[in-house]
Amino acid sequence: MLSSRGKQNAETFNIPWRYAHPHTYDKETNPKGVISFGLAEHSPLRSDIAEYITNKVVFTEDSVGYKSASPAAARLPRAAVSHLNQLLQPITPIDPAELVVASGVTAIGSMLAISLAEPSDGILVSRPVYGRFELDYGIEAGVQMVYADTDIEEVFSPAVVDKYEVALEDATARGVTVRAVMVVNPHNPVGRCYPVETLRAILEFCNKHRLHFISDEIYASCVFDSGDASAHPFTSILSLSTPDLIDPNLVHVLYGLSKDFASGGLRVGFLITKNAALRQSCKSILRLHNTCELAVTATAAIFEDSEFVSQFTAKSQQHLAKTYRIITSKLDKEGIDYIRGGNAGFFVYVDLSPYLPAGSQTAQEKEFALAQSLLDAGVFLHPGEEHSKSPGWFRMVFSQDQDVLEEGLRRMLNVLRTLV
Repeated sequence: MLSSRGKQNAETFNIPWRYAHPHTYDKETNPKGVISFGLAEHSPLRSDIAEYITNKVVFTEDSVGYKSASPAAARLPRAAVSHLNQLLQPITPIDPAELVVASGVTAIGSMLAISLAEPSDGILVSRPVYGRFELDYGIEAGVQMVYADTDIEEVFSPAVVDKYEVALEDATARGVTVRAVMVVNPHNPVGRCYPVETLRAILEFCNKHRLHFISDEIYASCVFDSGDASAHPFTSILSLSTPDLIDPNLVHVLYGLSKDFASGGLRVGFLITKNAALRQSCKSILRLHNTCELAVTATAAIFEDSEFVSQFTAKSQQHLAKTYRIITSKLDKEGIDYIRGGNAGFFVYVDLSPYLPAGSQTAQEKEFALAQSLLDAGVFLHPGEEHSKSPGWFRMVFSQDQDVLEEGLRRMLNVLRTLV
């Protein structure tokens, strides 16, 4: 027999389309496999990281020992803050003591939920938003996402706090205590960076209501030249969160290697916070979410090599700019609408509502039907994952090898042309 938690967690596998279909395509070994536009990974850059680790990282006996005895346990925080201070440009330089290192940003999300909220409490987010936060904050901690009813453009306007106010009041009326506001900057799935004035407004909103501000900045280096002069540059919340705007103990930043360094498999993530009590709480949970010492050794070596980091980041940004132009030019040619102004992340947010089937099905059922038609043709888009206010919007990951991207687009467009 399972506990109530165990039963509830097991049931997530019975929710239609809850989990993404894997990418199985390989041009040589499996040309009929599925091309996934759902997995946010910069796969063409993985070989660079693998080659660096193979040729440059020196593993020792300490790399397979317990963390408390490993010299890398001290190396990594120093190397990480050197990288993060340059990348995030905080008002006050980050101190190594302000870091918690865990087995990825997903793990840190769960640790934050356990440390900041009670079961059934809420984290306030605008929408659309990365849908897996429901799992990250919910599976272990039982914390729910509270969605502000926002249009896409509202998300990036200072007026978004008006929608936060409504959502906060509604949650309170339903008996849900909101503990924090979370933003993903650069934004997932829209692929934009937040304007400074909007971040300031959200900081003031959080301070007013004594809410924690969680800033997921895992795509901080994945900013590229999209050719759109109106696109905003990336601004870390740590470069804005002065004490006159918000209590520093309420501001928490998440960062990791999975996006900026195409290294999801390393499972290394960072929580940056001045809140000493929160750090202590999270460190107590590290017994369950600690990093592998091999990964700690590799990550420390990568961060210490500033020349490699600079070269890798430049190559990553150039590749993202190239594949962004490929996918947007194809969408433009086909007359498929998408959110413009993007210059960050691995994805474009596309409007496929004209291709939803007619009939009496619910909006969700129509999205599922379209996703199934695409999957039958060997291409995966995750339906309903980003909780859009309007049906028919899908996140398309373009950070692929060019031949994979073009083959996936060919398959998708062949299906869509049959539906109009």
